[in-house]
Amino acid sequence: MTMEKTGGEIVVEVLKSEGVTHIFGYPGGAALPLYDALSTSDITHILTRHEQGAAHAADGYARATGKVGVCISTSGPGATNLVTGIATANMDSIPMVCITCQVAASLLGKDSFQEADVVGITAPITKFNHMVQSVEELGTVLKQAFHIARSGRPGPVVVDIPKDLFGATCDFTLPETEEDLHLNGYHVQAEGNTQDIDAVVAALATAKRPVLFMGGGVIAAGAEKAMLQVATKTNIPVVTSLMAISALPTDLPNYLGMVGMHGTYAANMAVTEADLLIGLGVRFDDRVTSVISKFVPHGKIAHFDIDPSELGKNVPTEWTVQGDLAWSLPIFAEKAQVGNITPWQEQIKNWQETHPLPQAPEPTEEEALISPPAVFELLNKIMPKDSILVTDVGQHQMWAAQYAERMLPRTFLTSGGLGTMGYGLPAAVGAAIGCPGKEVWLISGDGSIMMNCQELATLAEQQLPVKILVLNNRGLGMVRQWQRMFFGKRCFGSKHEIDTNFATLAKAMGVEGQRVDNIHDLNIALQAAAKIAKGPMLIDARILEEANVYPMVAPGAAIYEMIEC
Repeated sequence: MTMEKTGGEIVVEVLKSEGVTHIFGYPGGAALPLYDALSTSDITHILTRHEQGAAHAADGYARATGKVGVCISTSGPGATNLVTGIATANMDSIPMVCITCQVAASLLGKDSFQEADVVGITAPITKFNHMVQSVEELGTVLKQAFHIARSGRPGPVVVDIPKDLFGATCDFTLPETEEDLHLNGYHVQAEGNTQDIDAVVAALATAKRPVLFMGGGVIAAGAEKAMLQVATKTNIPVVTSLMAISALPTDLPNYLGMVGMHGTYAANMAVTEADLLIGLGVRFDDRVTSVISKFVPHGKIAHFDIDPSELGKNVPTEWTVQGDLAWSLPIFAEKAQVGNITPWQEQIKNWQETHPLPQAPEPTEEEALISPPAVFELLNKIMPKDSILVTDVGQHQMWAAQYAERMLPRTFLTSGGLGTMGYGLPAAVGAAIGCPGKEVWLISGDGSIMMNCQELATLAEQQLPVKILVLNNRGLGMVRQWQRMFFGKRCFGSKHEIDTNFATLAKAMGVEGQRVDNIHDLNIALQAAAKIAKGPMLIDARILEEANVYPMVAPGAAIYEMIEC
């Protein structure tokens, strides 16, 4: 039905038609007409304390729910403050729609107050972006944005809207079909050639040392059930990228853990000795492959991916399957057969037994500070199986990837490709908003938590039951690890000379906080946090300053050349 509506009303109607119930944002002058339209809708607005927080919260919401996350900002610095969050989502293929409110059309190109070229700035870090030129195209462009963000390989989309368009009016009919969106040149190849799958099936049948390498595309496609079917049917060793953690239960017998720079010994050696590596929705990024010429040196690679630009981009591939994993993986699961791989499975088991991850030391009365493995021993007992674990970026992120037990999909959220410190806290806000009733745990470091610590106030205001554990080693842990190992122990510019008390900081923002410095008190604090049904809590845990993440692959080394201690 055609009705005359303002631009602000059109935006609200499109958001409602897309099932949007929550948006994350921060208002300003250019955004006020839109905020006025939103004020009479039933869409819940979450006021973050910084626009970067809004972008990461929309990202966390999207990762936890599988829906498109939505954030909104005003013009100029409001829009540019979204950039890090947009780039984070772009690297990890997360569906987001970012609405940036621009100065009035008559002021464009005049260096007007709070004007910025948002389309130019975000072009390299979005799947699509567009400045709306007229109120007549506003509804169609917004519907296009949602379709593009979630279809094919997901990603963030920016829609830049001049302020005056929110008050302008036109006859509006909501686009209802893909044809109504006029997506000329945009095509998603959801289904490929089954003969390509058959070629991989044939290669698998004769392989003696096969390995499945699952990436974030498995989760993006919602193909976890087919992934589990392949893994359990064939009992092939499975390794994971950082982005795919939680796609399979981590207690699966043939699950070897993460591969790459901080991968497990068994995972790295399995990939090295494999005669067939089957990549499923992976990018084969440098943190996984290290030296390309020494990656899978004894075998061949098959690659399944929806994005044709990824096929053969980083590693030479013998077989490629283009198409949505939601299409290809069930077919592969049904057809996949393996020969006699018992010797290979025995070799894998030997690696797991002889080269386990570093374990927590037995606690003693003299033990003043906390070892990272001991932290996750406690957490794995306390966190519910369906809880959502969010991390920031750094040593704590790698320890979580190595040690945290995850049983269900979309329960491990982290910034992978961009490696964004400060991601975790606002992402936890988004996850808690998107999944009410689920416990959300955030693991951060004293470096990362400071980068968006203002969102503690958002947690308190929303009374979200997020439990925050800061692994506090009084400095930039991963930076110092590199400095100790590769720069002659010259730890320059990486020490926090002032020992910030994050429990006190949390209390100042309305969040319950507690500081602990031994494993006994940490256990008590974690138990107390787990019992909190409403509202957040932060635990500032002082851990060993010299603790390193092992295994580690040095720069320029092959992934089988691991430093284990």
